[in-house]
Amino acid sequence: MKLDHLAMYVEDLEGAKEFFIRFFAAETNEEYYNPQTGLRTYFLSFSGGSRLEIMTRPGLFPGGQEQFFTGYTHLAFSAGSRDRVDQLTRELAENGYEVLSGPRLTGDGYYESCICGPEGNQIEITE
Repeated sequence: MKLDHLAMYVEDLEGAKEFFIRFFAAETNEEYYNPQTGLRTYFLSFSGGSRLEIMTRPGLFPGGQEQFFTGYTHLAFSAGSRDRVDQLTRELAENGYEVLSGPRLTGDGYYESCICGPEGNQIEITE
């Protein structure tokens, strides 16, 4: 079985789309809009075939900004090398995104960093 895509609600749909295009080389489809519900979505495609659906609609409830909570906790992207993890982490920090951890080698052997992306969503960058 193959995971087809993940989805997340955001308040700023265009801002989230531009973030993933700029920093993670996402490719996007045309915006989908349902006039009956107000739902707007984009499917973002990444190298290797993974996809993320970003969505917004009227009546969203803002999520908590706590780092530890139940449910899905982060998105992880493989940058391909330690140098690219370092470079992308620096670039994100220089653009105002908070670095939550790293870059570092974890106890289980991963080289990674974690940043706080748009609307408080945690994004892990691995080699």
